[in-house]
Formats: sequence, C-alpha cells, structure tokens
Amino acid sequence: MKNVKFALIGLAMATTGLLSFNEIQKVGIKGKVTPAEGAKQAWAISATDTLKTTIADGAFQFNDVSEGVYRIVVEAKAPYKHAAKDSVVVSGAETTDVGEIALQQ
Repeated sequence: MKNVKFALIGLAMATTGLLSFNEIQKVGIKGKVTPAEGAKQAWAISATDTLKTTIADGAFQFNDVSEGVYRIVVEAKAPYKHAAKDSVVVSGAETTDVGEIALQQ
C-alpha cells in the first residue's frame, strides 16, 4: 500500500513538473530607427501588454515579449515626428525583426 501511495505522489509531481514547461513562450522584437539621433525610445503595444525600451545607436530590442500582435511606436525628438509600425506579429521561438522605421520631419 505504501508503494502505491508513493507511486501516485511521484506521478502527480512528474505531471505537475511537465505542465509547468507549458508556459507562454516569450520571444523578442528588434528593429532600427533612422535617423538614429532623432529617436528617443520605442514602445511595443498589444491588446494585453505595453512595453518600453531605449534606443541606442538607432537600434532597439524588446525582450521577454509574449506572442501576439503589436504596434511598434518610436517616440521622436524634435524636429522629428513619432513613427509607428502596425500589425507586427510575434510568434514562435525567433525574435521578430521589424526592419527599419524612418522618422520624418
């Protein structure tokens, strides 16, 4: 009887351990902004998340992003205007590269 009890406890622990690996996958979003000196920071906005990151040398990267559809907004310094890229789909295990976002004056 003791062996059955230990076997059931072991099975329950193993099942719980396997289910914990079934978490929502987190990936990234990256891109570039031109001109680099016109960019302040970048935002990734979805129906459930709002993320902010800095821009260094014209490049930005968001880490630990949940899968979904995002709008990427680049906050600009004067005299440039803010820019956005809509419908950025994040899925799978790879970082999504949105390419270049150009700021206009």
